[in-house]
Amino acid sequence: MNILIIDDDPSLRYMLTEICKHAGWDSEIAENGQKGVDLFQEGKYDLILVDYHMPEMDGIQTVKAIRSLHSQIPILVLTVDERQEIADRFLQEGANDFALKPVKAPDIISRIQLHVQLANLKGSQAQDDNVYSSKGISKNTLTHIEDYMKKQPEPSSVDEISKEVNLAYPTVYRYVTHLLNEGKVKQIDSHQKMGRPKKLYQWYSA
Repeated sequence: MNILIIDDDPSLRYMLTEICKHAGWDSEIAENGQKGVDLFQEGKYDLILVDYHMPEMDGIQTVKAIRSLHSQIPILVLTVDERQEIADRFLQEGANDFALKPVKAPDIISRIQLHVQLANLKGSQAQDDNVYSSKGISKNTLTHIEDYMKKQPEPSSVDEISKEVNLAYPTVYRYVTHLLNEGKVKQIDSHQKMGRPKKLYQWYSA
């Protein structure tokens, strides 16, 4: 497996390279978005790690450029910014998921393994992704979340779903919202002893 790492922080590039080496993967590095896009056009990669905050060409612009060249390559964003509006912009441009900084080796390895596995799923992926791409939704990721929710007898919070399916909170939130809008899941307000009601979600089996 070959991973493309795009990040302007040399220490993080080194750490990610070492993590890939530990996992038995090859990796190549680019110190900014433009060089990352150039490398992507020249090489063959299984997954791309993209930093958000970079000079000249930030992560959103980089994701958009790469996605215009390839519709299926998994793209994981590295960021310290957990704002939902930022996550929505990345997902809209074609990112698949997020890895929050500071990066932890077990987390990034498991996310990479999951997304490469999802990308390798056969069937009508290309056609389905074209249908969902305008909504920032990947069919394989959507199916992964659907399969988990269908098996749960009790409603779950976004945080609980996130931990079980090994996807970042902003990613799961967007997909659950999509399923809610599609009428496939229902929202349940769980009233706590203190504070605001907790929003739980359950597959709509009616």
